[in-house]
Amino acid sequence: MKANRITLITLGVADLERARAYYEALGWVPESAEGAVAFYDLGGQKLGLYDRAKLAEDLGRAPEDLGAGAMTLAQNFAAEAEVDAAYEAALAAGAAPCKRPEKTFWGGYSGTLADPDGHIWEYAVNPFWPLDDEGRLA
Repeated sequence: MKANRITLITLGVADLERARAYYEALGWVPESAEGAVAFYDLGGQKLGLYDRAKLAEDLGRAPEDLGAGAMTLAQNFAAEAEVDAAYEAALAAGAAPCKRPEKTFWGGYSGTLADPDGHIWEYAVNPFWPLDDEGRLA
């Protein structure tokens, strides 16, 4: 069994319809949606948007104990112009800017923003990680 893999990322959201509207405004297509959860195919992985209170219940935690988390989700792009376009589209869909895209000390180009529930996303070009035609790390 391969240990270093992730098959599902679930984000707890305060308002599932608002969260779906945000991600779908960015072009994400739901694979399925039922009740308190929606799933998006990531090409071998899934992203789930799940009602925060239900997620807390499933985890056996109080909703206030979930916190926002100290992590980022990232999308890599092939060119700086693609990062800029995706960043602006996310802002137009309701994201809050954290750090506008800029050249980085490590040789890439990166910016961060928060979705409507505060989940931090990084949009980046990483010259050390080329992408295939599907936008996956090659």
